[in-house]
Amino acid sequence: MAEDGRGAVPDPGRRRSGRGAWLHPAPACLRSAERRRAFSRALRVRGQLDSTTVQTYVEQVAHEQANTGFSRTRQLEEAGRPVMNQP
Repeated sequence: MAEDGRGAVPDPGRRRSGRGAWLHPAPACLRSAERRRAFSRALRVRGQLDSTTVQTYVEQVAHEQANTGFSRTRQLEEAGRPVMNQP
């Protein structure tokens, strides 16, 4: 996520210049970050940032994950599996 002068914007490719902030693409994480005013602190700006664009992105990702059946639990299970076996 980055700040564009008007508000926070998603940057999933991590290609935008300037400061950025990490956020899990989960609605609960977004709500928590907004409640704690984490965006303003991480991006070092005064006041509350508009996170409407980020909210739309997070909802879209959550919807896609729900439709594909790729849950966070499954993602964690896959992360623990070896990529290659030892001979």
